[in-house]
Amino acid sequence: MRMALALILIVIGTVAFHFASPWWLTPLASNWQQMDDALMLTLYITAAIFIIINLFVAYAVIKFRHRDGLRASRESHNKKLEWWLIGVTSLGIAVMLAPGLDVYAKLINAPTDAMQFEVMGQQWQWHYRLPGRDGKLGKTDVSHISPDNPFGLSDQDPNGQDDVLVESQEIHIPVGRAVKVMLRSQDVLHDFYVPQFRTRMNMVPGMVTSFWFTPTRTGKFEVLCAQLCGVGHANMRSWVIVDEPPAYAAWLAGQPTFAAKKAGVSAAAGAAGAGAGAVGAGGDAGATAGADIATQGKLLAQARGCVACHSADGAPGVGPTWKGLYGKNEALDNGSSVVADDAYLKQAIADPKASIVKGYPPVMPQQPLSETELAALVGYIKTLK
Repeated sequence: MRMALALILIVIGTVAFHFASPWWLTPLASNWQQMDDALMLTLYITAAIFIIINLFVAYAVIKFRHRDGLRASRESHNKKLEWWLIGVTSLGIAVMLAPGLDVYAKLINAPTDAMQFEVMGQQWQWHYRLPGRDGKLGKTDVSHISPDNPFGLSDQDPNGQDDVLVESQEIHIPVGRAVKVMLRSQDVLHDFYVPQFRTRMNMVPGMVTSFWFTPTRTGKFEVLCAQLCGVGHANMRSWVIVDEPPAYAAWLAGQPTFAAKKAGVSAAAGAAGAGAGAVGAGGDAGATAGADIATQGKLLAQARGCVACHSADGAPGVGPTWKGLYGKNEALDNGSSVVADDAYLKQAIADPKASIVKGYPPVMPQQPLSETELAALVGYIKTLK
């Protein structure tokens, strides 16, 4: 009897918690109401099965409990019951799967007039690319990938010369227009996910995946990586900003093109017309005319994903905090110690495996940087007293 009572209380408590729970879906900001509908249908079907099974078990425990003088009779088969179970189970599974398959088929078939942008996932940062005035994204190849060219754009492809390279962790899109998102990964599995858009898709090395959506309201929406991509996974975040068309056009006009980057124009110089400056993931920090070197280093650290593992406020992370690091005596895992001066910091950034700080895993990926970029990063670390 106690077991039956416990099962009944579990059912009542679960249903009550569902309706009283403060955690629920984030407000929808795209056209994919069907995602919510498919999710709720699955939730209600599984909830009904959960309630029926647990209450049936509670009933069976009471109905067929042990009684002195009574002996259970054995019945090996009940074909009628078996066919009912097969039929009801198959119907329930079909009802759950069909809406999801229908929504997925629509999710990966973008409208022909949808604008495009590409996302490149990399431990632990995002890179964004949009087509230029010709409306076409240039061809890419992994053989062309470098710190200055994370997308692997071809110098010989005329369609890629005007491609817009977003050198910050923010991508802007216009409200009310269908957007096709092209997804690639440079290293491991990633997953581009914006909860309010109800859209997400795995990013598989060597493949191009895609989905589409139409943003229905303006705002700033956080991008998350929904695949465990390494130790900096939790900090692999970015923003999608949905603008009114005039604001989007003004932002787009201030972004550098692939041709401009090759000519040595940095993100900050390219964005000057829009009143914004940034040092890009592959840009040269020294090309930012008149900018303070520490500011350049801070922007570079954000663009390169350094902030995913190294905090600037003393908080513990995957790697040593940068606060108070400059001039500190650091113990290394080989038993020696070193002063964190300019030379050591430059070496540790350029060749992370050369000198591992004691107590931290050797997981920092190597990212070739120019001398100017190394100097900017060290200059930023110096300011974090």
